[in-house]
Amino acid sequence: MVSAIITAAGKNRRMLRDLKAKKIPLKNKLLLELNGKPVIIRTIENVLKASVNRCIIVLGHYAEEIQPVIEEIHDDRIDIVINPKFNVELSQSLYNGVLKAENELCLCLAGDQPSVTTKTMNNLIKIAEEFDNPENIVSIMARGETGFLKSAKGLGMPFVCHSKTLKKFLKNKKSNLNPVLTEMINKGMIFYGLKPLNILELVNINHYDDYLRVKKYEE
Repeated sequence: MVSAIITAAGKNRRMLRDLKAKKIPLKNKLLLELNGKPVIIRTIENVLKASVNRCIIVLGHYAEEIQPVIEEIHDDRIDIVINPKFNVELSQSLYNGVLKAENELCLCLAGDQPSVTTKTMNNLIKIAEEFDNPENIVSIMARGETGFLKSAKGLGMPFVCHSKTLKKFLKNKKSNLNPVLTEMINKGMIFYGLKPLNILELVNINHYDDYLRVKKYEE
């Protein structure tokens, strides 16, 4: 069993700054269109094509705008979670999603990662499933070295990790994700870095130029 957890609870600050500077109408980055569909929908569609049994989507800021868009997808695997407190860091948003997961592997990624392919998601899942102790591995998309890793420097989502492990390391954390990953590897967790299939898989849509780059590829 595998649950996907998509975090979509951020403040959208960097995108709003870019849009203001360019005098473009303000909009949440997850609702910008890629080939006729919002960014968040493109991400969710890719996830639903992967080998997942559930898709837990964590909302916070802009939930009132994003939730109705997500609800247009009719798939019983989707479960929407709204952060009880909106002003939390990514680690806490992810933790709120993990609390909804069963005793299973979790595919974790951000809503602003529509370029991560379903194939890469399945490859990450396969690595964790085939490891002799799935509770002791993080299979993660590499941003440099690949294979078994000695450092979590620069790493983030997407990755696959067991829910039991995530609950242990994410509880009471109030930080971005990388410090949590660093603690995990320092305490003996095995990290395996998977090479991305293409350079765009490494792009999070944080800035307007990121969006234009992904949009050009989508077209």
